[in-house]
Amino acid sequence: MSTMAIRAAALGGRATLATTARSSLTLQAAAAGRNRAYSSAGPRTAQSVSSKRSWRISQAVLSSVLPSRHALSRGRNMSSYPPHTVLEMPALSPTMTTGNIATFKFKIGDKVSPGDLICDIETDKATIGWEAQEDGYIAAILVPEGTQDVPVGKPVLIVADSVGDVAAFKDYKPTGGGAAAATPAPAAPAAAAPAAAAAPGKTYPSHQAMEMPALSPTMTAGNIAAIKVKPGDKIAPGDLIMDIETDKATMGWEAQEEGIVAKVLVKEGDQEVAVGQVVLVMVDNAADIPAFSDYSGAKPAPAAAAAAAAPPVAAAAKPAAAPTPVPAAPPAGGVAPAGGGAPTKAVGSKVFASPLARALAREAGVDLSAATPTGPYGRVIASDIMAAIESGAVGGAGAVGGAGGAGAPAGVAGQDFTEIKHTTVRKVIAKRLLESKTTVPHYYLSMDICADELLKLRETLNAQAKKDKDGKPAYKLSVNDFIIKASALALRDHPDVNASWMTDSIRQYHYVDVSVAVASPSGLITPIVTDADMKGLTAISQEVKSLAAKARDGKLQPHEYQGGTFSISNLGMFGISSFAAIINPPQSCILAVGATEQRVVPAKDGTFKASEYMRVTLSCDHRTVDGAVGASFLQSLKAYLANPSSMLL
Repeated sequence: MSTMAIRAAALGGRATLATTARSSLTLQAAAAGRNRAYSSAGPRTAQSVSSKRSWRISQAVLSSVLPSRHALSRGRNMSSYPPHTVLEMPALSPTMTTGNIATFKFKIGDKVSPGDLICDIETDKATIGWEAQEDGYIAAILVPEGTQDVPVGKPVLIVADSVGDVAAFKDYKPTGGGAAAATPAPAAPAAAAPAAAAAPGKTYPSHQAMEMPALSPTMTAGNIAAIKVKPGDKIAPGDLIMDIETDKATMGWEAQEEGIVAKVLVKEGDQEVAVGQVVLVMVDNAADIPAFSDYSGAKPAPAAAAAAAAPPVAAAAKPAAAPTPVPAAPPAGGVAPAGGGAPTKAVGSKVFASPLARALAREAGVDLSAATPTGPYGRVIASDIMAAIESGAVGGAGAVGGAGGAGAPAGVAGQDFTEIKHTTVRKVIAKRLLESKTTVPHYYLSMDICADELLKLRETLNAQAKKDKDGKPAYKLSVNDFIIKASALALRDHPDVNASWMTDSIRQYHYVDVSVAVASPSGLITPIVTDADMKGLTAISQEVKSLAAKARDGKLQPHEYQGGTFSISNLGMFGISSFAAIINPPQSCILAVGATEQRVVPAKDGTFKASEYMRVTLSCDHRTVDGAVGASFLQSLKAYLANPSSMLL
């Protein structure tokens, strides 16, 4: 009989999975960022989090991420006992070192079969069900229900082959628990390492070092937008600790356990705080707070240590001020040729420098007179400025123009500009767009669509909207709402377009989630209208308005912008007639929508009439969507938009 392991029960429908994953993303991120630090007093008892969800995890998934040293052991070598299997506490997540036995589902003597739930185990992430893989009989329960902090590898259960063998294990004592129990021991010194770095030789009371969590899959660093707690504050599960600006939006970081804030290691406004950096320390007792006055949570950066040890560089002497301005060109015999070695000044101590050198000096705040000229006729060149920066010979930015001048005049090419620092969101947008254009083979299909019937139906439906006492209509449909609905129906008709290119396959989605491009102060973001093919026009309209408002305020939650199977970008409101958009990977297509324009076209009676037309351009990933497939999609889209009543059927 082989060992029992953990197996996942199949998750039911996509909607259930999506809802669970989305609603628990913040909790998972916060839990993943929590790092327990322990002192010589030993680890503290883990507290239960009421909001943890009960999941079951696939053995195949676990085997791909968990170390083999935590495999379940068997006790077949114990000759004094009948054949049996020793089940040890498994590592149910990469960061798990201990677990809590929540509930046992069987008692001694009960028979278990493959798929039966043995017990629920609380990990550092969630509560997970442990299932049987083979037949057997519970012979001994070595860890009582409710036991906290059971080390990974410690024997938990004995399963015998025969019910008649159960009695033989009445007085069973595990012999392999010592080594297993010692497995997580190295975690304590590792967790306390930052504190030791802050104050060598000092130990700290029991505490939790809270690290910057990864609040989105692409997040590597975050900005501290606001801090909601201060040292001495008591916090409970669900309390807001900080607002963190990620690469997508500003999100609240909530507490998962009770505690008292001992020290906050970051300040409001701090930029680029790396994921995993300790930002907050929590303790159980307020009396322990003073012990953390010198706690820093991280080792000094090597660069900072080197800078502290470096000897000061003597400041270069500034030249005497020139009484009168001098010509910009050097006199023929007034300077030594290049290579002379010593700095040479022109008449009146005017420093001659190339335009690039002046620009570099101006930006870096380097005094031109502090640079050793190596250019022709003693001129300061760009490499001289770089050398001066490296040597530390810097001066005020106002000295760049020379002793006799007032600096470069405004408007000089290459010197008159303003630099705007990249935001986290802008850097991520730049990275993803570059990856898309360089790795996805784009091609483009354009089509003109008559919008006469669409505009008439929109006007009719908006006129029928009920109004409240203030005269505000219950809804107001936009042209974009019709386009979202028509695109979703066309995607349902053409599943080849509703797909993604994966490493070994093309993934076709059985649901339609439409990403809608929204301009926000921090950059472009694409909130998602989920299951757009199943929603009515008013529901789509209200959802888009709500998501757009959140996007502009930076309050979108991760599940509201991560994912999507198709994107729409509409610049028609700006009067743009047509454009080609960049695909949003891993999606295969994005639809670019231009403005409606009036054209004179032939009428059926042989005369001419004015009609409203819009041009749409579909950007396609040629790996997943062939030209004929993309063209068929546009034909279906045109049919829905030209005859919008068909969308209501």
